[in-house]
Amino acid sequence: MSSELIIRNKGFCDYREAYAAMSCFTDSRDLTTTDEIWFLQHSPVYTLGLNGHRKHILNPGEIPVIETDRGGQVTYHGPGQLMVYLLVDIKRKSISVKDYVHRLEQSVIDMLDVYDVVGHRREGAPGVYVDNKKISALGIRVRRGCSYHGLSINVDMDLTPYNGIHPCGYSELEVTQMRELGIEKNVVQITNTLIPCMMKQMHYAEDNISIVNETNSDQAA
Repeated sequence: MSSELIIRNKGFCDYREAYAAMSCFTDSRDLTTTDEIWFLQHSPVYTLGLNGHRKHILNPGEIPVIETDRGGQVTYHGPGQLMVYLLVDIKRKSISVKDYVHRLEQSVIDMLDVYDVVGHRREGAPGVYVDNKKISALGIRVRRGCSYHGLSINVDMDLTPYNGIHPCGYSELEVTQMRELGIEKNVVQITNTLIPCMMKQMHYAEDNISIVNETNSDQAA
């Protein structure tokens, strides 16, 4: 392997194209394939998990609804939200699925702590919350010991589309974002804060990481 991890800053990506790309990557990888983590944003889209129920989609309007093979129910993605797709051989890293989810959540909690914001978990409801409002959703898929999909973090976005669904299948769930918490950072800045937190949790060595910038936009991760 040329490195232990490749980080790709991909900017804005069509959801269907990103979904197909990470599925293809996972299907084609072997025991020597270097892990990758993709940081990106999507145009407005609702995504429905593998066992999701359409009853939680209330009024999608003109926003497309795409069925996926990740875990979880329905959620929303849009500009100003950081998407993190982790293409990781968790079997090779000797990480259980439960531990993997815990590490992803802790990465976000550690990132929030940098800005003096206290994030927390909720029993039976994966993700990260601030004052019981969800700021980070999590949905993964593991195939042959390798993960894909990942998590989202609400940074500075229009939260109105969440009114068209029961976020993550909960009718009373409220969502929040970093801007509402007084953190005036863009997606790129939050990405740069999150990366070292995630590398620590996932046990990647700094000298074995390659960073590939696939966008020149200062508004995208």
